Amino acid sequence: MVKDSIYANKKMMVLGLAKSGYAVAKLLKKINCQVTVVDSNPLEGNDEAKALIDDGYDVITGNNDPKLIDDSYDYLVKNPGIPYSNDLIKHAEELDIPVITEPEIAYSCSDATMVGVTGTNGKTTVTTLIQLMLDHSPQFNNSYYAGNIGIPISDVIQKATDKDVVVTELSSFQLEGTIKLHPHVAVLNNIYSAHLDFHKTRENYINAKMHITKNQTPDDYFIVNWNTDEWRKLAKRSDAQIIPFSDQQELGFGAYAFEGNIYYNRHLIMNEEDIRVPGEHNVQNALAAINVAKIFGVSDGDIIEVLSKFAGVKHRIQYVDEFSDRKFYNDSKATNIEATIVALQAFKQPITLIAGGLDRGNTFDDLVPSLKGKVKNIVVYGQTAAKMIDAAKKAEIGNIVEVENLSQAVPEAFKQSSAGDIVLLSPAAASWDQFDTFEQRGDQFIDDVEKLKGNQHD
Repeated sequence: MVKDSIYANKKMMVLGLAKSGYAVAKLLKKINCQVTVVDSNPLEGNDEAKALIDDGYDVITGNNDPKLIDDSYDYLVKNPGIPYSNDLIKHAEELDIPVITEPEIAYSCSDATMVGVTGTNGKTTVTTLIQLMLDHSPQFNNSYYAGNIGIPISDVIQKATDKDVVVTELSSFQLEGTIKLHPHVAVLNNIYSAHLDFHKTRENYINAKMHITKNQTPDDYFIVNWNTDEWRKLAKRSDAQIIPFSDQQELGFGAYAFEGNIYYNRHLIMNEEDIRVPGEHNVQNALAAINVAKIFGVSDGDIIEVLSKFAGVKHRIQYVDEFSDRKFYNDSKATNIEATIVALQAFKQPITLIAGGLDRGNTFDDLVPSLKGKVKNIVVYGQTAAKMIDAAKKAEIGNIVEVENLSQAVPEAFKQSSAGDIVLLSPAAASWDQFDTFEQRGDQFIDDVEKLKGNQHD
């Protein structure tokens, strides 16, 4: 249900459509804002723009001239992926018009209990696990997930009531454009170096992530990975109650893993081996979710049921199929080196790796130790192919093959692999050199695996 918002009755420009831009434009109209939508894509093939025009919105397509905005506007709501170097955004800032993102609007319009999840890796898995666990909470009628997971928060909050909970995955791109966003529970799953092409420095990236807790009070909760000094120090920035989790040490309170078992407040919950999805990182993801579930009274039995049945989220070390004694996994969401390292560590079997994508200017030297001894074949493609080959050589991988695109990479990886191997798509790079999204890339991989399987049985 939509409540009164501080953004009601304002003059707004929405820059960039896709799912979130379309959703927030509709929400702004519901709170009586004067809305102008600007999208650089042409009208042809722009379904969201056409739908808004049909509904009577002021929509400008194929253009983002800075002169489109003037000092009569109260706010500019930008698509999270549009950089602040965009000329229209720079002009808005020159006019002292605040530049915000869709979650800022959505949070201000909702009476539901809000849980926010951020981190470099594992956000989608943690968000999903929390939502599944909170389905069992006696405190809520309904539990929803939204945000960077692929569902606009602006859509979900319109059906969520004050008796519901909304678990939101929040990227650094979304969080940087927030002012008053205030989740009751915030989760910091981890922070590595990522998206520095957008944020420019690691400090900027961390500061964007920490927006998730900047408005929290002692009545709120901040769930923090306790595995590094850096993350423990970041917790000190928050005014919320800190609840740690760790798979590397025993803790006096909070969730932790020790000697193969999982505990909460020193109380045994389950064995690590009963978590269905593979990998040490998924133990950490489970611990983060347990901390949130326990705040809201979820029982041990319901937590065990979720963790023992949850098979993983799509595009994140997602099991796809098995044939010819090879297992295929889709990890398209691994858009950075750290995510690929996590995927490689999840398997004990030999790996035939498919990697490559958008060149953000970085090398892949940090990937070398994880490639060494784990990956026996690598198939590379995309803008980063040459850099990935360099890393593969440093890792002494004996079999390196370059192809032009993902559809060529799948049959080639099968050809290079042996019985008992894992064939893993984990690109270590963004998808935007050849795909619009990592989801599109992952779906392409799944389709190519299905075609390959069909060819094996012809």
